[in-house]
Amino acid sequence: MSLVLGIDTGGTYTDGVILEPGSQIIKTKAKALTTREDLTVGIRNCIKALGFGDLKSIKMVALSTTLATNAIVEGRGSEVGLILIGHEPIKSLPVQHYTVLGGGHDIKGRPLASLDLKAAREAISSFRGEVSALAVSGFLSIRNPEHELLIRDLVQEILEVPVVCAHQLTTSLGFHERSVTAVLNAKLIPIIAELIESVKLVLKEVGIQAPLMLVKGDGSLMSETMAREKPIETILSGPAASIIGATFITAVEEALVLDMGGTTTDIAILHEGVPRVNKEGAMVGGWLTRVQAAEINTYGLGGDSYLQVTKDKKLIIGPQRVWPLSVVASSYPYLVAELQELEENEQDLLSAQPTDCFMLLKQSAVESLTSTEEEIIKLLKTPHSLFYLAKKLGKDPNLINPERLVNIGVLARISVTPTDILHANGSYIEWNQEASRLGVKILAKRLGKGAKEFLEFAMENIINNLCLAVIQSVISFEGKNLWLKNSPDAMYFVEKVLNPETCNSVEVSIKVKFPIIAIGAPVQAYLPQVAEKLHTELIIPQHAEIANAIGAATGKVVEKVKILIKPGAEGGFILHAPWQRKGFIYLKDASDYGLAQAKEKAILAAEKAGAADYQLIVNCDDVYTAAGTSWKQDIYVETRIEVIAIGRPKWEDNGVKEKFFK
Repeated sequence: MSLVLGIDTGGTYTDGVILEPGSQIIKTKAKALTTREDLTVGIRNCIKALGFGDLKSIKMVALSTTLATNAIVEGRGSEVGLILIGHEPIKSLPVQHYTVLGGGHDIKGRPLASLDLKAAREAISSFRGEVSALAVSGFLSIRNPEHELLIRDLVQEILEVPVVCAHQLTTSLGFHERSVTAVLNAKLIPIIAELIESVKLVLKEVGIQAPLMLVKGDGSLMSETMAREKPIETILSGPAASIIGATFITAVEEALVLDMGGTTTDIAILHEGVPRVNKEGAMVGGWLTRVQAAEINTYGLGGDSYLQVTKDKKLIIGPQRVWPLSVVASSYPYLVAELQELEENEQDLLSAQPTDCFMLLKQSAVESLTSTEEEIIKLLKTPHSLFYLAKKLGKDPNLINPERLVNIGVLARISVTPTDILHANGSYIEWNQEASRLGVKILAKRLGKGAKEFLEFAMENIINNLCLAVIQSVISFEGKNLWLKNSPDAMYFVEKVLNPETCNSVEVSIKVKFPIIAIGAPVQAYLPQVAEKLHTELIIPQHAEIANAIGAATGKVVEKVKILIKPGAEGGFILHAPWQRKGFIYLKDASDYGLAQAKEKAILAAEKAGAADYQLIVNCDDVYTAAGTSWKQDIYVETRIEVIAIGRPKWEDNGVKEKFFK
């Protein structure tokens, strides 16, 4: 018997599943809290919680993660240098150190200027000691990569740092987006490498000897070798794995997939059993990349979203993520006493929430700490409330602001979340229920409501926010550029849908035609009401709470190679491939050569990605445009060659080949 271990390291939980691919039977599953300060702890706890005795029968480990996405959003990563060839920066870039060299190419792949190798050597040498990786992006390098390749060779000769070429990551037009993609890929190299080494360390500890695969943003798998070279491919890995997991456990081919996690709710559309891919490229942390990833709409609403009551008596849910009171108080029960004191001695705050508590994540590397900040860090050897800190410091709590320490990752905020709402109303009681009840009482007083009334009000707000996310996603999937919250006219009707009791003279309803597949630990509490309001079918499959780990365990390897053939400027035809530009006299010769090369490269890519028993899907299209009235024949525009290699991951036990890929 050969088994797969799927692991998903999310913002709140690390999920694990052991699955037998041949029978599609889930042997065991488990969840453990993610330990962001040391991921190995959460992964180790998750594998231990699986309680599986025969770990040696695991023949593959597949990992999905939000690590790359979070690193980009938070601006983390290695210090990177960027060499631009043939063009100044078009817009701002996620890099401080860059230089511009002459060169680059035109749309036909002809040099705009020669590459000055002497100047290139000087530029590369200037990065010595300043950066730990280099990215290279040439103007229209996808039409001719020669200048990027020359710079790459020089970097490898002069500096001992990783080098990333933009043309190796994407074949799409867009000089700025390719440059961003190359820089972010270079920044992520040490982060993903550290993750891989951490996972392998835990696997070695528990005696698992199996190849490690990582989930890409489109839901397919790649080997650890490829992940080290192209870590940018792992952005949106976690949400993509959830979609693949949803298809595995439901077999539904047309649906909306809603994944509610700790930090976000991610919504994607399934068409013919596969997620729709964003053709423009994934947008992460405000940067548009050229990475092919599933088209996913992400909303800052999850089980750990921050619940705040404003001074004007409004309830705000998210998008910030905090630690639930119930979770932290389960390890530090004295927090209940601190909350009890707050509930009995109400104090007003100007900016913070009275339920706010804080805990130390790591010692600060920032030298310019204020004396108050230094005292706060000393007091938080264990978590405490804001009022506890104020009492110890002898200050008004309004004059204590740990916000900067939270923003730089030294402290974590603890407060009331949707997870606490479920604990307080008895829907979910995994952690400390009393801490949640006290937090709810405190916020209810601030809102001028009783605890029971507040719970109902909070639940209704969470459900309505999820409904709004579904409606917004449907609008986005239809290609409409309408952001509902920015349109008072649209929101008038949406409010009628979400709150039918306000429909005095006009009744408004919406019917979502796609069924909703709901996955994630909290969905059972909210999604039945969401489906009812949107008049749609709801599917909450078995194992919905670990669908992302299932998606990692059941993914396939998919590698694509694209080649473009265009008419030459002076006759003949020019083949543009990611690795070369080559001229031909006859179109047939160019097409035959291009097809043979694409197949060869697709096979190599699939094998490097860790595929076995792959099949090739070939698409070859000649594109013509209608001629004017003076021409009798249509005009040839280009030939597009695409070869897709699809295969199962390599296994030591060949006996499962046919069953796994049926």
